[in-house]
Amino acid sequence: MAPESDGKLEHISKRIGSSAHMITTARVPADKPIRIAFSLNDTPDDTPPDNAFPLAFPDLEQQLQPLPPCHDSKESMQVFKQHCQIAEEYYEVKKEIALLEERKKELISRLDQAEKESMDAARLTKEYADLTEENRTLKLAQTQCVEQLEKLRIQYQKRQGSS
Repeated sequence: MAPESDGKLEHISKRIGSSAHMITTARVPADKPIRIAFSLNDTPDDTPPDNAFPLAFPDLEQQLQPLPPCHDSKESMQVFKQHCQIAEEYYEVKKEIALLEERKKELISRLDQAEKESMDAARLTKEYADLTEENRTLKLAQTQCVEQLEKLRIQYQKRQGSS
């Protein structure tokens, strides 16, 4: 045990393994208050290397990747978290844009098909009108030919009867 000096608690911190600490203390009188506070992340050895934050967004361009934070700075950690959120939102927006572009291509294709069908329908409608008109004209010509033929028969019969 460590000796007591000036009524203050002396402590010795020894590193065991990668993150465990062993703390030894001296005896303190019962009437003295004791406060012990420590963090496992307050030593430089506990900070992960720069590559401890792999590219969390592999589809994101390199210059848009969140930079690893400085673990000693709450502000840096906060900025890193915000950057990750923004990167996630950016990734989601890019995904949505890609889906919308795909949908746009599909709709354009369907519109082209509908326009083609519409043009086909217009062409068929015109062709039907043309054929209907031709049919009417041919029926009229047929009627005229039938009438002419009938007149010629009557004339022929008159000639046969008079001779």
